[in-house]
Amino acid sequence: MTYYRPIPMSDPHRPKEARTLAGGWCWFTHAERIARGRQGEVVPVADIPEDVLQRLTDPRAAIAGLSMTRPQIMGILNVTPDSFSDGGRFDAPEAALAQAGRMIDAGADILDIGGESTRPGAETVDPAQEVARTAPVVAAIRQRHKVPISIDTRKAEVAHAALEAGATLVNDVAALTYEGDMAQTVASSGAPVCLMHAQGDPATMQDAPHYEDVVLDVYDFLSDRVAAAAAAGIRRDRIVVDPGIGFGKTLEHNLTLLKNLSIFHGLGCPVLLGASRKRFIGTLGNAPQAHDRTSGSVAVALHGVRHGVQILRVHDTYATRQALSLHQALN
Repeated sequence: MTYYRPIPMSDPHRPKEARTLAGGWCWFTHAERIARGRQGEVVPVADIPEDVLQRLTDPRAAIAGLSMTRPQIMGILNVTPDSFSDGGRFDAPEAALAQAGRMIDAGADILDIGGESTRPGAETVDPAQEVARTAPVVAAIRQRHKVPISIDTRKAEVAHAALEAGATLVNDVAALTYEGDMAQTVASSGAPVCLMHAQGDPATMQDAPHYEDVVLDVYDFLSDRVAAAAAAGIRRDRIVVDPGIGFGKTLEHNLTLLKNLSIFHGLGCPVLLGASRKRFIGTLGNAPQAHDRTSGSVAVALHGVRHGVQILRVHDTYATRQALSLHQALN
């Protein structure tokens, strides 16, 4: 199989032969042509097969009412006692609702509500407990705010309860593989879904992650999951993909994926990047504590924007919005 990674640009001096990447703010005139076991080669846009070029350039449909023609900020709201970065801070409904308001005021375009920690080594939460943590928070936010709401869960029961409470997107770190009912739950609701790559489950994923080629292995997995979701009745224009930074990946795996992010536009779906406060940022940025990783997280988010990533999943909403506003003004 041959893969094409567009080389994204955003300079205002755009050549006539340039093509727009995913209907967004980046353009490209060349791509890296890649095959397993061979060194990649740079080719002009004229050498990209028409079907591949169409997937790379077609404008993406709005997701949960949000335009994919500009970067959107997804604010993370963990209503758990044990999440790696902010566990226990917002697990009370009143605290969660107050934090939701702060993130919206700071520039969040969509909120992602999670009731089960997926940090390395985390244990599975009973679905009923996860529903009890998330559905009331979703309902309370929906009563007070119009912002789109994502439910971060692997479980059909939790997704269904959140959608009933007013959630507008399902963010599944298991890409519909954890429970057999999940695909049908999403399909019957008509809600969009984010399919994320992970190697292993949270309890074991960082034990010894291994790939033949991390970029192409993740790409193939997501391609298969997009096809499976479509076969289950989920429209392709309602599917978002996420390469799963930090989920069963070493530091080198994470860096390799980030350097090649633009390849995932070849799946024909919006791309979500969730690298905020991850361990590799602390390792490279000399920040052992997760709350000290804001600057590094913003740097990675802007890197994603330069690769045409449409959704940035972040803890530090205000800092990301400020940096994004300056980046957009300068570009």
